[in-house]
Amino acid sequence: MKVVILAGGLGSRMSEYTKTIPKPMVKIKKKPILVHIMEHYNSFGFNDFLIASGYKNKVIKEYFKKKKNPNWTVNIVNTGLKTMTGGRLKRLEKYLKNETFLMTYGDGISNVDLNKLITFHKKNKKIMTLTAVRPPARFGTLKISGNLVKYFKEKSQIDEGWINGGFFVVEPNIFKFLKDDNTILEKQPIEKLTLKKQLIAYKHKKFWQCLDTKRDIDLLNKRKGKI
Repeated sequence: MKVVILAGGLGSRMSEYTKTIPKPMVKIKKKPILVHIMEHYNSFGFNDFLIASGYKNKVIKEYFKKKKNPNWTVNIVNTGLKTMTGGRLKRLEKYLKNETFLMTYGDGISNVDLNKLITFHKKNKKIMTLTAVRPPARFGTLKISGNLVKYFKEKSQIDEGWINGGFFVVEPNIFKFLKDDNTILEKQPIEKLTLKKQLIAYKHKKFWQCLDTKRDIDLLNKRKGKI
């Protein structure tokens, strides 16, 4: 099964890093987050990668030219600077033929069990399965009467709702829902799949972390053990 990684965005919320490199190339523990993601897939035996690049795609190409992994097939496709997520995927259609494939974003890391995810997808027979996660809690909860704090609770991850954590399993039928470069996967295509009851969520309750801010980088760098 091929692994698609959407890695072409501007990463504007992390401009202190992304002025010179694309967001997926930001290093965590001396290694680009993109490589950590690929190593996770590889640990389950998936090593055929299609990287949908865009912003500063040459940085990604140069990295993999210098640091080739003989056990990996890495195809980096420049899907355009301003192309949206659905448009990036649409541009990869010719590489995916008529096969089920795996897909994720180039800025999220997780210990999701990919074998269980795929089994879940096959059992439910939908066009797309996404991994639902609970976002790491960022703030505590306060209740204030006048100026007096009546209630304080440090938020736990369990207090948060489910969100799209990436790590998809996708059937080739998805391409019928993708129009052009301006297609945002998470809007009309996924909304249509929802209406047609063709989107299902695999609930992952363990580790997941996105890379959106410097704080996220610091958290991942401080995390003990393998990311």
